[in-house]
Amino acid sequence: MTQYLDFEKPLAEIEGMAEELRAKARANTEMDVSDEAAALDAKAAALLGDLYRNLSPWRKCQVARHPERPHCKDYVEALFTDFTPLAGDRAFADDLAVTGGLARFQDCPVMVIGHEKGSDTKSRLAHNFGMARPEGYRKAVRLMDMAGRFGLPVVTLIDTTGAYPGKGAEERGQSEAIARSTEMCLKIGVPLVSVIIGEGGSGGAVAFATANRLAMLEHSVYSVISPEGCASILWKDSEKMREAAEALRLTAQDLQKLGVVDRVIPEPKGGAHRDTGATIAAVGKALARMLKDLDGMSAETLVKDRRQKFLDMGSQGLAA
Repeated sequence: MTQYLDFEKPLAEIEGMAEELRAKARANTEMDVSDEAAALDAKAAALLGDLYRNLSPWRKCQVARHPERPHCKDYVEALFTDFTPLAGDRAFADDLAVTGGLARFQDCPVMVIGHEKGSDTKSRLAHNFGMARPEGYRKAVRLMDMAGRFGLPVVTLIDTTGAYPGKGAEERGQSEAIARSTEMCLKIGVPLVSVIIGEGGSGGAVAFATANRLAMLEHSVYSVISPEGCASILWKDSEKMREAAEALRLTAQDLQKLGVVDRVIPEPKGGAHRDTGATIAAVGKALARMLKDLDGMSAETLVKDRRQKFLDMGSQGLAA
């Protein structure tokens, strides 16, 4: 059953009416509702196009958080073969909010690392809703270091509201772990490509997204803080999240203008959750193109390219 966002309520009513007609027809085989149902389908398709044609930044946040949006696990299963998960940070524990391991992408050996939010209540609790603890970032450091030593390209898939802010995480060095992960991204001498598939929240995302090439899905978001958190700080009112979302310039389109993002990956009409297969295929094509751009570069050139990207960041949009 489709889960509808707040701004999709008119669409839910129309699609609900079409489904109700079809249900009546299934119960009464003599009833022909094909014309009425087709008319409702056409109306729903037109409304869906209108709703998603010019989404506001806040609505993009809502779409990026949609519970049916494909998650890291879905991309790994569809795009990678021979995936061998690697667990633990060799210091404290294994953090299920971060998944990673050796795999093949289009028959090329790679290291894939990503945030996993989970798809139902049980798995979301197990994966801590994609909010990594220090051991998650230390696991990522270990895997990136391994990739560097064996000359394997690194692919990261980002989908997190941010690093876990709990007391235990802070006691175990959350900020230091994030910094070490960001540092490892900057210094490894292999291609590093990243895609923000949902939310890219704060340092918890930067620790994976400090890459040679960064792509975002069309309705994903990437920001230093959530709109609600920003509104609470600036206006002492989390209900001003719409204004905060506008001010943060967190959409893929804004970030491409600023030079933060290299590529925006189109989503199916209605968002990634409406056609997960098409979305995953589009991400696969983007990954292939980004890896091809970096093919043949020396370790020294890759590191210089990555560092220069971040030194130049934001200069393209300063006059905007």
